[in-house]
Amino acid sequence: MRLKGCAYPVTNMPSNLPLPLDGIRVTDFSWIVAGPQATRILADLGADVVKVENESYLDSMRIGLKQDADNPSLNQSGFHSSLSRNKRSITANLFHPKGREAVERLLAVSDVVIENYSAGAFARMGFPWEHLQEINPSLIYVSVSGFGHVGRDASYGTWGPTAQAVSGATAMSGLPDQPPAGWGFSYLDHSAGYYAAIAVLMALHHRARTGEAQHVDMSQIETGMAVSAVPMLDYQVNGRTYERIGNRSRHPATAPHNTYRCAGDDRWIAIAVDDEAQWASLCDVLGLDALCDDPRFVDMTTRKAHEDELDEAIAAVTCERDPFDLMLELQGRGVPAGVCQRTDDKQERDPQLAERGFYPTAPHAELGEHRYEGLPMQFSGARWRMDRGAPLIGEHNHAVLTELLGYDEEEFASMVSELAI
Repeated sequence: MRLKGCAYPVTNMPSNLPLPLDGIRVTDFSWIVAGPQATRILADLGADVVKVENESYLDSMRIGLKQDADNPSLNQSGFHSSLSRNKRSITANLFHPKGREAVERLLAVSDVVIENYSAGAFARMGFPWEHLQEINPSLIYVSVSGFGHVGRDASYGTWGPTAQAVSGATAMSGLPDQPPAGWGFSYLDHSAGYYAAIAVLMALHHRARTGEAQHVDMSQIETGMAVSAVPMLDYQVNGRTYERIGNRSRHPATAPHNTYRCAGDDRWIAIAVDDEAQWASLCDVLGLDALCDDPRFVDMTTRKAHEDELDEAIAAVTCERDPFDLMLELQGRGVPAGVCQRTDDKQERDPQLAERGFYPTAPHAELGEHRYEGLPMQFSGARWRMDRGAPLIGEHNHAVLTELLGYDEEEFASMVSELAI
């Protein structure tokens, strides 16, 4: 099943297909993860995303996860390269009149400006909604903050993990007799980015229909509420409060329904049995036919009542099996099963992801050629792109200021010498 040396095309779509957001320009003040995730999607879909940076207030993603500790650089973070691929970068000193003027010129020729600072920070930087409208009446302003700009907690700042805790997502993850495990990943940073990208598209659609721009105020906390939608409905309708159950299933009550250790270093498989036919097939594949006649496991009710013993019996066998071989054998017998894939599995041996070109390669000036995660959709009449990794800091100062904003060479040189950019 391993696909050694398999080619990952940029996409499976012809390069002559149009980019959906070609012609849209985004001024990007975002940093860390939530905002850059949104603008990454927009850039992948063809928007000209110009990231406005300042070397005195760096995006922390630029200075983390360096590739070469002996030769530090602001351009070697793989995380930053993934989040800011396909974008352009300029540096601007907002404390210098010429730097601020350059940014305002950029806003005047942009369709969207987006930031994910704490509520009110962008206004304190001199860009309240009212001033943005003065600069460009058709400019859409998207702000992504922890609690939004309205409400008792609007002044609070958040990070992905704290937002997950407040939204209720953290309490939902883990085992019933253990403290909340959390998600081990800044899920809400990324989900906030997805929602922000949707918000931009809806605002562009609204402007196309009405001619009106608007300020979109998005709350990161609220993007996590969707994760707990079913438990909240269960509480309202049935009066049941949520309890952590690990990988098991309570509603509907099915067993076995868990992850089981397999042969190898930290290898696991997820198995879920929905009916008696699947149960019989599972027992046959695992050589556990005796379990079918065991009174503890004769039907779903008894299996659920003795779930601990059931999981122990299954794990005693799966621990000797290769996870991929076992997955394919179970799937072939109609039993829902899936390997808990690691990063190397997804990139090197998953034929589905390979065929869809989900991990295209792209160049980066310092990191070289690397794979990047793609977009999870393909279009019959359009495409997304993966042209390049993140820009070097300030890489496009000259191109943006002279070609787009109209500064001549003398003015550009003056701005560089005065540290305005």
